[in-house]
Amino acid sequence: MLTIFAIPKSFVGHIGIIQRNAIKSWLALGKSVEVLLLGDETGIAAVAAEFNLRHIPSLDRNKFNTPTVSSAFEIAQNEAHGSTMAYVNADIILTSSLLKPLGSIPFKKFLISCQRIDLEVTEELDFGSPDWESRLQDWVAASGKPMGPTGMDCFIFPKGMYQHLPPFGIGRAGWDTWLIYWTRRQRIPVIDATPVATIIHQNHDYSHHRDGKEGVHGGPEMAWNIELAGGWDHIFTLEDATWIFTAAGLKKSAWTKNNYLRRLQKLSELHPRLKPVVKLILLWVQLLQKGLHKSAAGFRRLLHY
Repeated sequence: MLTIFAIPKSFVGHIGIIQRNAIKSWLALGKSVEVLLLGDETGIAAVAAEFNLRHIPSLDRNKFNTPTVSSAFEIAQNEAHGSTMAYVNADIILTSSLLKPLGSIPFKKFLISCQRIDLEVTEELDFGSPDWESRLQDWVAASGKPMGPTGMDCFIFPKGMYQHLPPFGIGRAGWDTWLIYWTRRQRIPVIDATPVATIIHQNHDYSHHRDGKEGVHGGPEMAWNIELAGGWDHIFTLEDATWIFTAAGLKKSAWTKNNYLRRLQKLSELHPRLKPVVKLILLWVQLLQKGLHKSAAGFRRLLHY
């Protein structure tokens, strides 16, 4: 069984509509999925009762009164009936394509994520018809906009894998990218399922935060999350996944001429003892790119590193 857990915002206005869409899409995945709703925002209890979902209202909050990642992950893993967990942002529509990789992962521990696709959704959708996924896929193909490698709004992992996480503020920038870093640091496979999985982010405003978008993606709350993460060097994305799930199956993520510099930089964060060597290599690459390796001055720069 897959246990999906989420921390919805208040079920009011447009955000209430798109969160209902998200929940209905999760339930449409079948009886092998259970849904946990966490938190005590307005309307969560009523929606949980309406859809016969388990609701856990109590969550720890940080100094900004924002629910914490550590509390949510701990409670969900303790309460889950499933052996596999999926943290999902409460505005994300899931499709059955996300379930395809789960039956063929050869690792005991793993983290699966994928890039979201942004879509303008303004009304409640019908998930009762048998062709809802195909119609939604057509809509996404016509109007959806891929977010890119930072758009990670869903994380799938074995129950019990994440314990004692830092008290990041949920829904604020920094915690999800740190999760990729920590998982890589533990030498646990990070799998990018973007080629096969479609998850849809329903666009919304940021009226739920008193400071709007800046309060979510900037300001003191983001700064707090980045501090807890150990700084900007620990911000990883799906560009740093070690495996990719494709239509042909699971493949090791390859080094290419477009990603080798980033991979070198991230390697030094994962293995701090390699930092001097990596810095030397990066300096040499810089010299090569500028043609300075042919000059005495360039060599002096390298020798005096």
